Amino acid sequence: MSSNETAQTDPLCNLRQAISINSHPITTSSEDPSSVNDLEPNLAKATHLHFNLNGTHRSFPLNLPTRFISSGNPVDFRSIYLAWQKKDVAIPDYIASTQRLNEELAAPGNAGGKVQNIVFVEKLDLITWLEGASDESEYITALASEEASAQASGAADVASGSAGGISTIPSGAAGSKVGKSIDPRLQEIYNGERKVGDRNSILRGIKPTDFSHIRKNAAAFLGHTRARAGPAPSAPLSSNPALVSNLKKPGRRPEPIILLSPSASSLLRMSNIKSFLDNGVYIPPDSALAGSSNTANILHISRILPSIDPSRPMRFVLVDSSDQFKPDYWQRVVAVFTTGQTWQFKSYKWTQAPELFSHALGIYLGWRGEDVPSTVRGWGRGVVSQQVDKWNPHQGPNGRWRDREVVELIWSAVEESMRNKGWTRDGIPSGR
Repeated sequence: MSSNETAQTDPLCNLRQAISINSHPITTSSEDPSSVNDLEPNLAKATHLHFNLNGTHRSFPLNLPTRFISSGNPVDFRSIYLAWQKKDVAIPDYIASTQRLNEELAAPGNAGGKVQNIVFVEKLDLITWLEGASDESEYITALASEEASAQASGAADVASGSAGGISTIPSGAAGSKVGKSIDPRLQEIYNGERKVGDRNSILRGIKPTDFSHIRKNAAAFLGHTRARAGPAPSAPLSSNPALVSNLKKPGRRPEPIILLSPSASSLLRMSNIKSFLDNGVYIPPDSALAGSSNTANILHISRILPSIDPSRPMRFVLVDSSDQFKPDYWQRVVAVFTTGQTWQFKSYKWTQAPELFSHALGIYLGWRGEDVPSTVRGWGRGVVSQQVDKWNPHQGPNGRWRDREVVELIWSAVEESMRNKGWTRDGIPSGR
C-alpha cells in the first residue's frame, strides 16, 4: 500500500484535508448515508463522520482510535473532532463541553463510550497540525507506510554493509588461538559474509534533537566553575561537524506570540483584536459586531512580513494571558499591548517595563485627541503609541477608513522590531 493510499484511509489526514479545502464533514448515524434521515447533528448520537473530498466519499467510525497519542494512549476520532469544533473556546468551556458530551453519550439510545479531554498544549499542537500550519506533530505517530518505508531503507543499508553491523574478528586477531590455520576456502566464505545489524545500530532515531537550550541553561551553572578553575582548552563547535549537525533547528518554524492586555479598560481585547489587526477596522470589544468570541483564549493571524519572509506568511499567536506559557515561549513574544497599567506585567518573565520592552515591542492604543498616559511616555522608544477615532454607534464600521493606516503603522513597527532582534525567514534567532 502506497503512502498516498494510507493517507486516504487515515481519519486524521481526511479531516486535515477537509479543513484545508473548507469542506466540512457531516456526522451520520450510518457508515454509508443514503438519505437525509441518516444525518445526525448530535455528536452524542452520531456513529460516523462522513467526508466528501473532491467527489470521493469516505466515512470513519467516531470511536475509531487515531494516530494522535495522549498519555501513551491513542485518542478516539470523536475526541479529535470535538477538540476541533471547540478550538476557539476558553479552556473551562471546552472542559465543560467534554463533560456534557460524556453524560449524553452514556444516556440510553446514544452512541456510548467517552470522549477525552485533550490538555491545552496537546490541543494547540493538534489544531496547528490540522490547520496545516505545521507538517509535524510530536503527538501524532507516522503513517504505517511511512514507517515501513523508513525501516526498509534502513534494512537495505544494513544489508549492503553501508551502515550498522558488527565487525567480524579474523581468526588470527588478538585473543584468538595462536598458530591456528584456516582453510582457504573457509576464509573465502568468511570474507563474503555481509554484516548484520545489532541492537546498537538498529535503535537509532530518525529526527535530530536540538539540545541548544540545555547548553544555554547550563551556562549559568558552569560559569562559576569556569571562573574558579580557569578556561579549559576545547575545540570550537564549528570544528566538530557532527555536533553542529545535531544542533540544527527543527523544520517547524516557531510562531511569534503577541500578548494582549487583560485589562477591562483596554481598547483591544480577544473579542476585537482579529477584526482590528486582520481587517483594519476597529470595533469596540463589547460590541455585538466584534468578530471573535469573548471567551476565546487563543487566536491566530497570518501576515506577510516583506523584510523577513516575502514569500511565506508569518503565523502569529494572540493570547491575553501567560498562565499556560512554557519557559521557551517567552523568547517567541514579539509584542505586548499595554494600557500603561504595570500590574499587567506581574506574572510575566520580565516584570519591569523597561526590561520587558527591551525584549518585545510595547504597543499602546488610545483614543485620538486624548493624551498618552505619562507612564507610557516614560517607557521611551520601546513602546509605540497609536490612536484611533472614537467609536460612533450611529455610523458603525462605515467610515473607519483611518483605522487601516493605524494598523499598518503597528505592523510596520512589529516587523522592524522583529528584524532588529534577529528574526529570519526560518523563525526565531538562535541563542535568543
